[in-house]
Amino acid sequence: MTPQLIPLLPDLATFILIVNEGSFTAASHKLGVTPSALSKLITRLEKALSVKLLERSTRKLVITATGQKIYDQCLVMTNAAQNAVELSDAEHSEAAGELTVAAPEAFLFSVIQPLVVPFLIEHPNIQLKLRVADGHIDILNDKIDIAFRLTDQPDENQVMKDIGKTALMVCASPEYLSSKGTPKHPNDLTKHDCLYLAENDKDNIWTFMNSQESFSLSVKGRYAVNHSQMRLNGVKQGLGIGIFHDFVVKDAIDKQDVVQVLPDWHIKSSYHGSIIMQYAQTRYMPTRLRVFIDFMMTHLSTKLDPTENPPSQ
Repeated sequence: MTPQLIPLLPDLATFILIVNEGSFTAASHKLGVTPSALSKLITRLEKALSVKLLERSTRKLVITATGQKIYDQCLVMTNAAQNAVELSDAEHSEAAGELTVAAPEAFLFSVIQPLVVPFLIEHPNIQLKLRVADGHIDILNDKIDIAFRLTDQPDENQVMKDIGKTALMVCASPEYLSSKGTPKHPNDLTKHDCLYLAENDKDNIWTFMNSQESFSLSVKGRYAVNHSQMRLNGVKQGLGIGIFHDFVVKDAIDKQDVVQVLPDWHIKSSYHGSIIMQYAQTRYMPTRLRVFIDFMMTHLSTKLDPTENPPSQ
């Protein structure tokens, strides 16, 4: 560390707070100083770094492109500092404090949600925050402690725990198939009512693969919803055929509420392959983080048996 850097550290930490709060006024309330003092601090920091960090207006602050890059690096610094503070707190002997966990909606509801109460009973001093995140998860910028991902392309900058595999399944109710017939080939789906996500104009394009061929087709139906359980309920009630992760429909298949259709075909998706748990790299892991990771690895290893799921292709 150069001597010139040391005086900048408090200003860099304050810069993060100002960006997070969105204004000098809001940040000043947290720090107990005046907004003008914070404005002068940013001017001093910009002069020291020879860059423009924030665009100021009477209504709001807008971070510049260079400011965003510096902000991202500062987050790594403050997270390390936070770890140092927590390390001194009774040497991390107690599992306590806030823990923010993000995961795709279907996985969060079907897999994580049943384990919430047992975990909180076992660790009464932890405050657990669950966040649905079906898109990209930025652990540092989104202030996420643990991220569950369903992907074959994990974030290489984060620590990874491989939990198992997941595959997609085409399912329908026995009553629907009895009435409408059972598809023998993916092309047959064009003659059926299908339930899809309706998040964008390509959600009704389903891609199937086997060892000989791969092709896409457009499906249609009277009901579309981007919530896995609502979509599953629609399939159970005979509204058509839907695609689900195996962990979403496992109980429904066991109870014979739905049956798998086209079992010899694989479905391509952005959310298939490995089930992984990721978190930021750190030499000193807070106890609350360690106990959550240990708890999930223990319970998910039995709940999601990798040998039950064939690998997606």
